[in-house]
Amino acid sequence: MAIEDTLNAAPTPESAGTPPPLTKNQEKNEAKRKAKMEKFLAKKAAQEAKGAEATGKAKPKEKKTKSVPKPKDAFVNTTPEGEKKDMTLEMAGSYDPVAVESAWYSWWEKQGYFQPVTDNGEVSAKGSFVITAPPPNVTGKLHIGHAMGISIQDALVRWNRMRGVTTLFVPGTDHAGISTQAVVENQVWKQFGKTRHDYGRGPFVDMVWDWKHKYGDIIMKQMRRMGTSYDWTRERFTMDDMLTRATKETFVRLFDDGIIYRSNRLVNWCHRLNTSLSNLEVEKVEIPGRTLMSVPGYPSEEKFEFGVLVHFAYEIEGSSERIVVATTRIETMLGDTAIAVHPDDARYKHLHGKFARHPFVDRRIPIITDSEAVDMEYGTGAVKMTPAHDPNDYEVGKRHNLEFINLLNDDGTYNQNAGPYCGMLRFHIRKQIIEDIKAKGLYVDTTSNPMEVPVCTKSGDIIEPLMKPQWWVNIRPLAEPALEAVRDGRLEITPMAAEKDWFHKLGKFQDWCLSRQLWWGHRIPAYFVRVAGQECDSGDINYWVVGRDDAEARERAKEKFPGVEFELEQDPDVLDTWFSSGLWPFALMGWPENTDDFEKYYPTSLLETGNDILFFWVARMVMLGMHLTGKVPFAKVFCHAMIRDANGRKMSKSLGNVIDPIDVIQGISLDELHAKLESGNLDPREINKAKEGQVKDFPDGIPECGTDALRFALCAYPLASSDIKLDIQRVDGYRKFCNKLWNATRFALMKLGDDFVPLASAQLTGRESLAELWILHRLNVATREVNAALADMNFMVATTAIYGFWLNELCDIFIEYIKPVTAPGANPEACSSAQQTLYTCLDQGLRMLHPFMPFVTEELWQRLPRRASENEPSISIAAYPEPRSDYESAKAESDFKFVMDIATAGRSLAAAYNIVANSEFYISNSSDASYALTSSLSEGIVTMISGCQRVTVLRSGEAIPAGCVVSSVGDEVAIHLLVRGKVDIGQEISKIEDKISKVEQLKDGAVKRTQVPKYETVVPQSVREANASKISNYEAEIEVLQNSIKEFLVLKDGE
Repeated sequence: MAIEDTLNAAPTPESAGTPPPLTKNQEKNEAKRKAKMEKFLAKKAAQEAKGAEATGKAKPKEKKTKSVPKPKDAFVNTTPEGEKKDMTLEMAGSYDPVAVESAWYSWWEKQGYFQPVTDNGEVSAKGSFVITAPPPNVTGKLHIGHAMGISIQDALVRWNRMRGVTTLFVPGTDHAGISTQAVVENQVWKQFGKTRHDYGRGPFVDMVWDWKHKYGDIIMKQMRRMGTSYDWTRERFTMDDMLTRATKETFVRLFDDGIIYRSNRLVNWCHRLNTSLSNLEVEKVEIPGRTLMSVPGYPSEEKFEFGVLVHFAYEIEGSSERIVVATTRIETMLGDTAIAVHPDDARYKHLHGKFARHPFVDRRIPIITDSEAVDMEYGTGAVKMTPAHDPNDYEVGKRHNLEFINLLNDDGTYNQNAGPYCGMLRFHIRKQIIEDIKAKGLYVDTTSNPMEVPVCTKSGDIIEPLMKPQWWVNIRPLAEPALEAVRDGRLEITPMAAEKDWFHKLGKFQDWCLSRQLWWGHRIPAYFVRVAGQECDSGDINYWVVGRDDAEARERAKEKFPGVEFELEQDPDVLDTWFSSGLWPFALMGWPENTDDFEKYYPTSLLETGNDILFFWVARMVMLGMHLTGKVPFAKVFCHAMIRDANGRKMSKSLGNVIDPIDVIQGISLDELHAKLESGNLDPREINKAKEGQVKDFPDGIPECGTDALRFALCAYPLASSDIKLDIQRVDGYRKFCNKLWNATRFALMKLGDDFVPLASAQLTGRESLAELWILHRLNVATREVNAALADMNFMVATTAIYGFWLNELCDIFIEYIKPVTAPGANPEACSSAQQTLYTCLDQGLRMLHPFMPFVTEELWQRLPRRASENEPSISIAAYPEPRSDYESAKAESDFKFVMDIATAGRSLAAAYNIVANSEFYISNSSDASYALTSSLSEGIVTMISGCQRVTVLRSGEAIPAGCVVSSVGDEVAIHLLVRGKVDIGQEISKIEDKISKVEQLKDGAVKRTQVPKYETVVPQSVREANASKISNYEAEIEVLQNSIKEFLVLKDGE
């Protein structure tokens, strides 16, 4: 009869010297007692001191002196660039990430492993997987968001490559118009005391190119360090010839389609950068009320008042009457051209059509009526209108044909339209004009007012709405197809929150301002036609032509103005950086040419990014891609979570909690972290605060974790959530996991021996033991789970399955279990079979882990011998594990679990009686089937119980030595621990009595809390339930402890 057929058989009386069979009620009580006992033992095991004398008795815990680790010798990489690392050298005694991660990347790259593999020039029959990596700014350095994106993307790319899918992972950088120009301008000013205007446009742009060639590759080198398997032969830059051609083509096509237009409209103007910005580059900072703020361009000690509503009066022309208005930007009153009231407001009906006089400039201000702009219940019911400097007022100005008066110069000073304030800086006027209003007797009051302050995300400057003639994209005809693509499933956006955001924001997308007043970037391919003998207005679109080059623009101008002389003046502005990066997925494939890459690899498979640029970049790629190519540029968008620190705070330089991935990879001391703060651009007043944060978060600095541990850690979080809390200790834990892999593989290689030859195939031989069948089944389960999880982009499930297989099953159980099987003198056939299974698990386990930990898996895999049927030179192109039907074995799973349950019961007994060394166990069996199973695995059970000296398996009816305690494992098997002579029973009873006393005190306290007056009516039900649960748990624990004393007394009586 098979073991599984007899598990539920009736119990057989034990041999002489054992208690008689229990009644049914006794069995129930015994089961309850065992459950409570197990709970108690688990607690006790965790609390008891470790270590014992040779006799197995516990001894007092000795105070250990903390050892100071020796500093390790610095690793020196001697492998020539691009050559394969010499793996004939002896394997190091422990894992060193610096040594492991050296040399492999340049070899992978030189061998061309990252280039797409095709079948005779065609995409693999298994399909293609293409990612055009989000291009980081050429000025940038690797940050933790980059590291997360890289870890996710490269895991998917490597997984697909190993599955035989044609993969392409294209790298590149963005020219970052504003940031790059600012970096070079600052550098030139610091070195030479000159501005870009001192050099002129051409020479300055050449200087930026020089800077790009010298420093622009820093972040790409850092990405190589992350192990990212980019096809570097296809690396692109948003201002290289290919992308420049595509950018010009796009502008011309959109202009010809009527989607790009020119208009004098309000833009977001940054005085610090002297350029306009899109709405997406402006952060709305909420302030609760009156707040003093610093503003870039002013002395740092000078503060200006925001978050207030200033009420003041205008005098009505021809009378002594006044009308009170309010504003949060009092300085803009110099540009007021109307006062609006509600047409139904009885307070102001007599003023309809009349005028107020401006107190500082010679201007009559009409009083108009507008039911849309004015809420007569809010404030005074009268609203000042500054159409040239406020978005809402701009719309009113258009409806009422008001005068648009621009007050601002590009540098933040006021112009001649400001009268006596001409030449003053805007926020100096804010202070001065209140004093002047007071002097004229027009000031009413100032009240605190919660508001949003528009701030430039690049410079921190306060944004001003300003009228400028600019080039714009009409978003409406582009947005609707992009919305429909998500509705009909052509584009999938995950997680669901990002999809909801897509519909919410894209449906309200405003027209996109393309013009940037910079020199670095794609110069707008639009030309003003200055016709001889005519007054030509640059604000008139009729005098503009576009062209892919000067020659085409001239031909278009000739067609538009035949037979006349003219001059062409190219628009000096450049295009918004996001315009060219919006073409990224198809332009880098060669579009507008129908290239081989464009045919094979477009549309792409996935766009993985942070939710913060879903509309900066992703929406624009979708809109432009669909309009220009007729296809959605990628099948899926995956938005990963925002990374916060371990305490859930947003990472901020001022808090000192920013985590640099390079610091995590190579480690950094606290002093070095402080030094980085001091060398940065943080306000000196914030450095001390940031240092305090570093002391709190990283008291010992950041340990050296290595790239593999960082990649694995970042993928092991729930990436589709809104936020994740990155804990450096968790990353360090995965470094220890790498060390576990290293030690396990090193030990396994010793067990395999130098002459080990793996079988040509991984098929079962029929000679596998139960333990082997079990581990191969668990390998199969992990393989199936990981493949399914990666297909669903559930990285946490994938990493959990891999980690669990390696650590909990292969290392902690199987490798330990087969030690006696592979020891010298063991059965040769059993040893050989165990070695083959061990090899299969190592080989397949490393392959399964490779997409997440590329370096350590390559290093270890290269140490393994190869099957005759396999010749892959690198794990990066080896076949990824797939589930196998011959490895699937529910029976092996069940039977081996039964064996592990026996070992678990043994460990619990040893912990309960504090016998942690030289323990002796006896396994009694009530059937031949259970005896056959347990006796065949007894040596393995010994390895599964720490401190176990021997396990003796008994047939049904064989006597069990006196002085044993027992734990039943199912109906057929019980495990007995020899206790007599191993423990001081009196001492153990005394310990338990002390414990009972403490638990009784806790119980009495809990009971006392339930005896307060009106407990049942006053105390919330949830609290009452919690108290009842505590009391019940205390009572159960006391019962278990009391039963333990009884068992010790029984043993004592038997001595």
